[in-house]
Amino acid sequence: MEVFKYKKPLSLMSKSKRFGFLSIAVLIISLGLIFTKGFNYGIDFAGGTLVQVKYEGKAPIDKVRDAISKDKNYESASVTYFGSDDEVVIRTKMSSKSLGEDIGDKMRTLLKDTGTFKVRRVDMVGAKVGSELREKGLMSMFLAILGILIYVSFRFEWRFAVASVMALVHDVTIAMGAVVLFGIEVNLDTLAALLTILGYSLNDTIIVFDRIREGIRTIKDPDLGAIIDESVTQTLSRTTLTSLTTFFVVLTLFVFGGEIIRGFSFTLLVGVVVGTYSSIFVASPILMWLGFSVSDFREKEAAKLKREKEKEKMRAMYENGTL
Repeated sequence: MEVFKYKKPLSLMSKSKRFGFLSIAVLIISLGLIFTKGFNYGIDFAGGTLVQVKYEGKAPIDKVRDAISKDKNYESASVTYFGSDDEVVIRTKMSSKSLGEDIGDKMRTLLKDTGTFKVRRVDMVGAKVGSELREKGLMSMFLAILGILIYVSFRFEWRFAVASVMALVHDVTIAMGAVVLFGIEVNLDTLAALLTILGYSLNDTIIVFDRIREGIRTIKDPDLGAIIDESVTQTLSRTTLTSLTTFFVVLTLFVFGGEIIRGFSFTLLVGVVVGTYSSIFVASPILMWLGFSVSDFREKEAAKLKREKEKEKMRAMYENGTL
């Protein structure tokens, strides 16, 4: 049973230019943030050490900073609250290898006069390893987009593939812009969220494109805009329900999941919203702007159907011994 029913197709493509200008504006802002402000790389990509300390009661963050600064090796370390006021995170670009000592033990010594605490986590990544992870992360995104381009080209037509890839680039760029804007730490979890956005957005776009292709075959109207309007209207109920369900699940992770998965859930939260928007208001209009021809598609489909019928006829003649 459909929750959203429409008596007639929504006129969406008539507003495609407005949505196009909106998307371009947000893309420019996102790119501006990425190239000016830059990413807040976590130790996964930047290298260094992270120490998470939990206190009994409120963490005396000023005392922690004073205690850390007494050691010249940790003068540049940053100390921030982690999720709640009883936990702090100490970040430094140094590693145990460069310091020649166990950082966990060193922290226990430096912080012994700040109160009762427990070192809950010590993460260390070398600068070279961080650089390699960053390069491999970018490569994984490039290969994912390339694979999607090839897959959609085989399943549909090259214009569908280009439209879907442009929509994916749109989604990932805006998600990265939001990450930069809100100072979210970029680590492996954030990268996983970006790759998840690629899959989620592609799935939504493929469903819309599948319905558009079916609409080209069944709807008699020769105007591509009208066909897209009717096809998108037919999938709107499914798209809305799926997106809302995913959105509230990710929102729950963001609110109650804790600081550790905050970057993952925030990035995915933005991606779900932008991915749903792009499958309707970005991918479909691009298909029109690329000059997709309904008549040419129908001619190709008719020729393909004719070839299939001829093959069936030849097969039947061969099986009956008349060939």
